[in-house]
Amino acid sequence: MGTSLASNVTSAAIGLLFPPLCVACREPVGEAGFCAACWRDLTFLDGPACACCGMPFPAEAGPETRCAACLAEPPSFDRARAVFSYDDNSKGPILALKHADRLDLVPGFARWLERTGAAMIAECDLVAPVPLHPWRLWRRRYNQAAELARALSRRGGKVYAPDILVRRRATPSQGAMVSAAARRRNVAGAFEVPESEPVKQKSVLLIDDVMTTGATVREAAKALKKAGAAKVLVLALAFVVRAQEMHI
Repeated sequence: MGTSLASNVTSAAIGLLFPPLCVACREPVGEAGFCAACWRDLTFLDGPACACCGMPFPAEAGPETRCAACLAEPPSFDRARAVFSYDDNSKGPILALKHADRLDLVPGFARWLERTGAAMIAECDLVAPVPLHPWRLWRRRYNQAAELARALSRRGGKVYAPDILVRRRATPSQGAMVSAAARRRNVAGAFEVPESEPVKQKSVLLIDDVMTTGATVREAAKALKKAGAAKVLVLALAFVVRAQEMHI
């Protein structure tokens, strides 16, 4: 039996024994991903948005329009985008990837990141994850952002660079912070680039799972820019969108 035929038979057998389930409701589906009902409930961020941070706009405002927050305090990254809104319909699978060892979700998520970030992938030189502190990585056993970045770099044919950025100090979880200001203080100076040569004049695509206020990716981008990166692009699975922030 040929190698490819054996592989197909094995895949078919696995599919019969372990049929793919919706990543949200766990109902059987034809292929890995969301079922039709859960898919309809997702809010994909593919409409008008801030040219910089990706915050959705309620109406078309022009391709180079920035939101008030980015005009008032321009981020250290050049552009950020996310696949969908982080809400009750999307957080289950994301938290499963993050805390429940659901690494089987990575290939599907990587496909969505590839679709949303096609332009970013085309112009980047390196794909890197937002790093965890070694102590948190030891407790969690893997970095979900690194798994996404690895899969995306493979799909896009780009260099995976997991070590160009490190988290030099442990910080409390951003989820425990009560305000945007507290989040900024929490991660201030938390990242560094061990060796500047690999990032000099490079375009870096930084991967994360969820952007809330953007404080973490701002600090990470600041460290990369300080080390000489020409451009820092940010791509995340989800963006926490608040109704009061959807303005121009």
